[in-house]
Amino acid sequence: MTLKVRAGIPSLRRRDVVREVEDAFRRGRVRAGRERFRLAHYSIQGNHLHAIVEAEGTDALGRGMMSVAIRFARAVNRALGRRGRVLEDRYHVRVLGTPQQVRNAIRYVLLNARRHAGKLRRSKRLPGPVRLDPASSARWFDGWRPGVARKDPPAAFGLGVAPAVSRPRTWLLRKGWRRRGLLDPGDVPGPA
Repeated sequence: MTLKVRAGIPSLRRRDVVREVEDAFRRGRVRAGRERFRLAHYSIQGNHLHAIVEAEGTDALGRGMMSVAIRFARAVNRALGRRGRVLEDRYHVRVLGTPQQVRNAIRYVLLNARRHAGKLRRSKRLPGPVRLDPASSARWFDGWRPGVARKDPPAAFGLGVAPAVSRPRTWLLRKGWRRRGLLDPGDVPGPA
């Protein structure tokens, strides 16, 4: 799922915006409890949000996406001290049906900031210890390949410890994608 913001809104990767969005997602996660919609992974980019969600049917998807979009827009407005519309249009959804599609989507979402960094596009992997994107749910992800040196987001970023995402319940998001191998946190998604 992708949510794009309107032109003229400052970068969403600012610390205050990331903090506010993460808090909104965390409150939504706690409130949602055992509902039929779950935000499993996300990544905040300069002008859009990528997310992987689970929904038990089209009605749950529609209601859940409306909730995520509203929480996201209100959080952005609070952080930027503004009022008015935030989102460009409706959300874009792509349904994932195979373990390979889910693995590719998780990799793309959690490592997406690297794809947008021009100099990293030339390489398929980062050298040395890698830093997880602090504007994503990467720090709560348990599917990283073991033995790869990484640095979690710095505490100075001011992000909370409690997860802002829900644990996946579907087989594809819990186990299925792992059949294709765990993820390397040093990968740069997309063509080299």
